[in-house]
Amino acid sequence: MKRFQMITEADARMLEQGSTVVLVAGGHITPLARDSLKARRITIVREDGDVDVESLAPVADVRVVALASDHTGVALRNAIRQHLRGRGIAVDDLGTDGHEPVDYPDTAAAVAVQVARREADAGIVIDGAGLGSAIAANKVAGVRAAMCPTRTLARYAREHNGANVLALGSTLMTPEEALAIVDTFLGTAMREPRYLRRLAKIRELERRAPERSS
Repeated sequence: MKRFQMITEADARMLEQGSTVVLVAGGHITPLARDSLKARRITIVREDGDVDVESLAPVADVRVVALASDHTGVALRNAIRQHLRGRGIAVDDLGTDGHEPVDYPDTAAAVAVQVARREADAGIVIDGAGLGSAIAANKVAGVRAAMCPTRTLARYAREHNGANVLALGSTLMTPEEALAIVDTFLGTAMREPRYLRRLAKIRELERRAPERSS
């Protein structure tokens, strides 16, 4: 992992997209570099173990979405995929196809892993109620999945809680309602420092989880 005393914009542009680098104690990030780091989804870990809180915020300018559903959500997933591609957003459709039963932990995990690896800017997971997929996705470190049956909750999930995966229940909403929720979720940014600080505490809970189970 690369270590820096100072990260400039030139440094930020040379780093691999989605990578993680270390900023040594007392190190500095220039303002232009900070913008480039966020755009390239690069995580900054400080030498004392803290994570630069701004790097934890969900990607504001969503360009790539990972999308998956179980067998109950195929029709809704197809509608969302068509809608997003019509808006110029790249969609990695991870299935499932057909109506043979599949398990939601598998489809949710496929999306969650892509988001955690920063191969996708955001994720959408679908099952009958959305609850199971949200629970499964949240088992992947770095993922903050929220089941949002309304546009208001979708906005709160992003703006207040930094959700990077949206869970939807295919039996709870019409396609039109779902598309409005998706647009609200992807179009809402997280900017307030007090909300960003809370993401660092969530990250710390993830790190402490093995200690609790040992």
